Amino acid sequence: MPGHVTIDAVAGGTGPRDQLSVPTGSMQSAVLVGKVGERLAERWQAESSLLGSMCAHALVPSGKLFRPILLLESAMAVGGDADVVLPAAIGAECGHVASLVHDDIIDNDDLRRGKPSVQYKFGPDNAIVAGDALIFDLFAALAECRTTGAQPDRIVAALDVVSRCGIDLCRGQSLEAEIRERMDFDLDAYLTMVKLKTAALFKGACECGALLAGGEEHMVRALGEYAENLGCAFQIHDDVMSYTVDTGAMGKPDTSDIRNGRLTLPVILAYWESDPDGRQAITEVLVDDGDPITRRDTLMEILERTGAITAAAGRAVQYSRDAIDALRALPPSSSVDRLRGFAQAAIDRDR
Repeated sequence: MPGHVTIDAVAGGTGPRDQLSVPTGSMQSAVLVGKVGERLAERWQAESSLLGSMCAHALVPSGKLFRPILLLESAMAVGGDADVVLPAAIGAECGHVASLVHDDIIDNDDLRRGKPSVQYKFGPDNAIVAGDALIFDLFAALAECRTTGAQPDRIVAALDVVSRCGIDLCRGQSLEAEIRERMDFDLDAYLTMVKLKTAALFKGACECGALLAGGEEHMVRALGEYAENLGCAFQIHDDVMSYTVDTGAMGKPDTSDIRNGRLTLPVILAYWESDPDGRQAITEVLVDDGDPITRRDTLMEILERTGAITAAAGRAVQYSRDAIDALRALPPSSSVDRLRGFAQAAIDRDR
């Protein structure tokens, strides 16, 4: 009888954002997630060095392990063996965590997953090195798939996908800085940034899993489309939760976006729905260096008055639906059901 797997319970998440309860036909997915968590905990623990300590601190305890799960489920969705792609799933989390380590340096954030960030605990210079090491560990993990039965040409194709998605991630990070610098509230630029910065790693995980598992070209393409829409839904919902979930549940300061002048979708929509005075107020909130709590309260009043939070949430819902539609190209399976559940859970994380 189909049940549910709450990823938080398996992956060791840190709060409501991590509780992605989705339908499953067996406990196979939970077992695989458990394996990923165990391997991550062991991966850097044996190295008695500063680098080992920093990487272990970044990886353990693990977060949602969402990208590894996407990679594993994509492999099974094309009829492949999840054990073959298990090293790549571990690598997917290493790459994701590397991006978080570097994000915290850029944003000067002190908290990550409810504990001191790497840059706060070890210093930004050391954190840069730790993030770099985790990126290289991603590629090492992909190469490990040779020992689990993946075909060499498939590994090369997966390396190509991951490399391109990594470059897209960097493009997205750079574009975000441009958007913040210009402060022009460009909706199209924002959506492009989300596809690059957030959706790229989702897409890389899904395409990588399908490729390494021997999936046909149209299956890989469908999973890439699914992942891109899922990533957009996920990021936009995160934008919304910045204004609807308290700091303790989020595991990071809820004034970070304001303090760093980051333009998120609710803010952009509120700007275009406001009169000139409202637009000026939004701009001042983002560029001012006053008390972030007071600035957040001012912004919240504008967001609520313009209905921007509801409008942004609606966009996330549409992306979620588009992700589900993309899965129609795949044969029915319990993995496809779970992928469909993830798309819905991505916009239900605050419930």
